[in-house]
Amino acid sequence: MKFATKAIREGQQPDPSTGAVIVPIYQTANFAFKGLGKPNLFEYSRSGNPTRSAYEKCLASLEDGKYGLAFSSGMAAVDAAISTLRPGDHVVSSENIYGGTFRLFENVAVPRGIQFTYVDGARPQAFKDAIRKETKMIWIETPANPLLQLVDVKAVSQISSKHNLVLVADNTFSSPFFQRPLGQGADVVVHSTTKYISGHSDVIGGAIITSSEELFAKYSFYQNAVGAVPGPFDCWLSLRGLKTLPVRMKKHEENALKAAKWLSNHSKALDVIYPGLETHPQHSLAKSQMDGFGAIITFELAGGLQAVEKFVDGLEVFVFAESLGGVESLVCHPWTMSHAVMSREEKEKIGITEGTIRLSIGIEDIDDLIEDIDNALNRC
Repeated sequence: MKFATKAIREGQQPDPSTGAVIVPIYQTANFAFKGLGKPNLFEYSRSGNPTRSAYEKCLASLEDGKYGLAFSSGMAAVDAAISTLRPGDHVVSSENIYGGTFRLFENVAVPRGIQFTYVDGARPQAFKDAIRKETKMIWIETPANPLLQLVDVKAVSQISSKHNLVLVADNTFSSPFFQRPLGQGADVVVHSTTKYISGHSDVIGGAIITSSEELFAKYSFYQNAVGAVPGPFDCWLSLRGLKTLPVRMKKHEENALKAAKWLSNHSKALDVIYPGLETHPQHSLAKSQMDGFGAIITFELAGGLQAVEKFVDGLEVFVFAESLGGVESLVCHPWTMSHAVMSREEKEKIGITEGTIRLSIGIEDIDDLIEDIDNALNRC
């Protein structure tokens, strides 16, 4: 089956007991046993639930993976992905990553004895140069939040494979519709399903997808033991979101490309970053490893925080809020929001400034979106 068909049909056969076409919400904590020592297929909803199972199967199929695991948030999924590490282990990570991931690495994993080295993700050689005898994992995020830096997945996977390392790819910004890292050599894919997968800004969730039976067994154990799982209704909402992922992503990208081209010609929008623009330094890589360019645009606003405040106050259609990937267009200020946990020096090192603006382009009418940005920019 092709992508759009899998999004609607994979793991979603009519309910065997009622014939319901849509997977029911199995809103139950537990399941009756057949007898002493004879559990049914499901025992307890932390360990497994039919609604979650359908969702996990569909997720895995869309990433061309064998196994999918759903979590209660993207950060719970990140935590699960590094749960295989032990004190003394070392991770090489691209330096352009989500602020919440950086916070978990530095403030949760480091106190547990895990070591991290951050490198320029645009240079595959940088990952190789940072590998030590204690290294167990390479972590990449591509495109990266918020500066849309790409990592050459195939090139880095060759390095990880040669050194017997686990390569984890955060694929949140692309969604599986535009990019599937497992097919390019990654061992594990992580998602904040809150974003494009759910797509309607009404549920928090995360996921891990892998084709490794060994890793799946470890992550599955961790998922059950720790219990950071989504409830049945959250899974149902996310599964509903998956059904429209292909049509949403096409519209997201169509709008984003038009907005990016328009912004590139605006005198007050500096350094417009979008992988679909030929001016993006990794435009060729984007064309080779992605099926589309996504819907995030980042640009620089001269004037620092004062200009940002005027820009935000001038918006009427865009909403100034955390997150991204919903049908509605959002504006984020990474300096004070998504990457606020980083120090000034850490943010400036990777290129985030007080004037950095991140747009999550929704699926509204593009003329309204452009007019809204124009009006806000003209206030600055």
